[in-house]
Amino acid sequence: MSVFRRMRDITAATFNEHLEQSQDPVQLIDQFLYNTRQEIAEAEKLHQQYAVHTRQMKQQLDHALSMQAKREEQALLALKADEEHVAKLALQEKMLYAEKEEQYRELWEQSRESLRELEQQLDTLKTEYQTVHSKRQYYAARVQTLRLQQQMNERAGTYGGRNVPRMFNRLEDRVADMEAETMSLRELRRGEEYTRDAHSGGSLLEQEWARLKSKLNNSGKE
Repeated sequence: MSVFRRMRDITAATFNEHLEQSQDPVQLIDQFLYNTRQEIAEAEKLHQQYAVHTRQMKQQLDHALSMQAKREEQALLALKADEEHVAKLALQEKMLYAEKEEQYRELWEQSRESLRELEQQLDTLKTEYQTVHSKRQYYAARVQTLRLQQQMNERAGTYGGRNVPRMFNRLEDRVADMEAETMSLRELRRGEEYTRDAHSGGSLLEQEWARLKSKLNNSGKE
C-alpha cells in the first residue's frame, strides 16, 4: 500500500469520526471538499514537475543511446582508416555513454513509475471529490428536511398542550359571571327606582289627605 493510500485512509477515518460528532454534516462535507481540492491542486503541481523531470530523463537516455551509435560508427570509420588509436578513443566514449544509458534508464523508469502513481492518485482524488460533491446536495436536502421536521415537532407539542376545550369552558364561566353581575346590577337599579316612586307617591297622598281634611274642616265651620 502506498503512502498516499494510507494517508487517504487516515483522512477518511478522521472524516467519519468528525461526522459522528458534527452538528452540521453539510459544513463538514464542504470542509472535506475544500481539503480535497487543495490536495488535487498539490498533486497536479507535483504531477507537472514529475512530467518535466521524466521528459528530461528520457532526453538524457536518448542522447546516451544516440552518442553510443555515433561513437561506434566513428570507431568503425577510424578502424577502416587504420587509425586504431582514434578507434579505441571512440570505443571508450561509447562505453561511457553506455554507462550513462544505464543510469538514465533507471532514473527514467523510476520517474515514469512515479508519474503513473501520481496519475492514479489524481484519478482517486477526483473520483472522491466528484462522489462527495454529487452527494452534498442530497445530504443538504436531508438535513434541511430534518430541521423542518424538528421545528414542526416542537410546534406540534405546543399546539397539543393548550387544551382548547378547557379554554372555552373557562371562557364560558367568565362570560356567565359577567352576565350574572350585569343582571344583578340591573335588578338593583330597578329596586331603587321603585323605592323612589313609592316615596314620591306617599308624599302626594299625604298632601291630598291633608288638603281634603282642611277642606272638610272649613265647610263645617260655615
